[in-house]
Amino acid sequence: MQDKDALSKTEAAYWLLRRDILNTRLRPGASLRLSALRDAYGVGWTPLREALSRLEAEKLVTAISNRGFAVAPVSRAELEDLTRARMFVELPLLMESIEKGGPDWESAVVTAHYRLSRCKIVADSASEEMADEWDEKHTAFHAALVSAATSNWLLRFQSTIIDQLRRHHRFLGLAPTQRAAAGLSIGYEKAVAALQDAMAIEHHTALMEAALDRDLERAKALMTEHIGYTLEVYIRSEDEAEEPAVSK
Repeated sequence: MQDKDALSKTEAAYWLLRRDILNTRLRPGASLRLSALRDAYGVGWTPLREALSRLEAEKLVTAISNRGFAVAPVSRAELEDLTRARMFVELPLLMESIEKGGPDWESAVVTAHYRLSRCKIVADSASEEMADEWDEKHTAFHAALVSAATSNWLLRFQSTIIDQLRRHHRFLGLAPTQRAAAGLSIGYEKAVAALQDAMAIEHHTALMEAALDRDLERAKALMTEHIGYTLEVYIRSEDEAEEPAVSK
C-alpha cells in the first residue's frame, strides 16, 4: 500500500508540474526549489525529486550541478530545431491521413475545427483560462488532422514535439506584453499583430478544407506555412524588440 501511495503521489506531482511548465506558469529558466514546490503543491520531497527526474528525461526540466533543477529554457535555436522536427514528422502523418482517412476522420476534423473556431482569443489580453482553452482546442485540431495515420512512433514523436512547442507558444504570447509592462514598447504592436495573425482561424479553415478536399499539395503547402508561423512570430517579435529608437 505504501508503494502504491508513493507512486500515486509521484504521478500527481509529475502531472501538476508538467501542466504548469507547459502552460508557462512555471516560467522558462525558473529555478525549481524543492522547498517552494513542496509548499505550492503539497507534495513531499521524494515524489517531487522523482517527478523532476522524469521531467528532466522529457527535456522539460534541466538539472543544474549543485543547484538543483530549473525549468528548461526556450530559445530561438530550440524553436528552429523543433520547427524542423515538426516538419519531418507531421507532414508525412498529414499526407497519410488525407490518403487513408474515412468518414470518421472527416467528422473528427470538422468537429475539432468547429470547437477551435469557438475560442475567441485576443493575443495581448487573453486570460490564462482563455489561453488554456485555445491551447487545448488547437492541439485537438492538429491531432484530428493526423488521426488517420497508422505510425504509432511518428504520432508519439508528434505529440512530444507539440508539447515542447506549446511552451514556446505560451512564452511568445506573454513576451510582448511583459516587455511593454517593463517600458520596452518598441515593436509591441507589430509583435502582437504577428501573434494574432498566427492564431487566426482562417489559416486553420484553409488547412481543413484542403485536407477534406484530399488536395495533398495544397495541404502540404498550408501545413508547411502554418508550422512556420511560430518561428516567424518569434523572429519578428525579437527583431522588433531589439530595433533601436530613431533619433529625431
